[in-house]
Amino acid sequence: MRQIERLLSRYNESHQNRTNVAIHAIAVPCIFFVTVGLIWSVPAPDWLSQFNINWAHVVVIPVLYYYFKLSGPIGAAMTLLTLASFGGVKLLEYLHISVWQFCLALFIIMWILQFVGHKIEGKKPSFLEDLRFLLVGPAWWWTHWLKRMNIGY
Repeated sequence: MRQIERLLSRYNESHQNRTNVAIHAIAVPCIFFVTVGLIWSVPAPDWLSQFNINWAHVVVIPVLYYYFKLSGPIGAAMTLLTLASFGGVKLLEYLHISVWQFCLALFIIMWILQFVGHKIEGKKPSFLEDLRFLLVGPAWWWTHWLKRMNIGY
């Protein structure tokens, strides 16, 4: 069994309840987006910002590398989510909405929802046992879409 299959199988164990799955279907991509937004908001040094690069651009490189190591389709899907997150942050900036304030508020709300989902499920979040599951969550979210499109992961 491949590592991605083992990780997804373990993650799936604490995500069986329909309500918890529905909450995660919303909260997981939102948390990915707002995490990108919060990292985006950290001021970049001049040597980095002179190239129009910020910390979010730097951080996603090893994250996407990790996803591609797990699975090509998951890596490609996470690249799409990353690009959508970048676009969402740029939209917030365009609308003159404070990125860090918006993202922090949504981060808190989405994590509360996740914990409510796990309370309903009756199982603790996977990341409390293994921090890798913070990255597995978005991959798990994508597998549902990839299966619907008849694409293996």
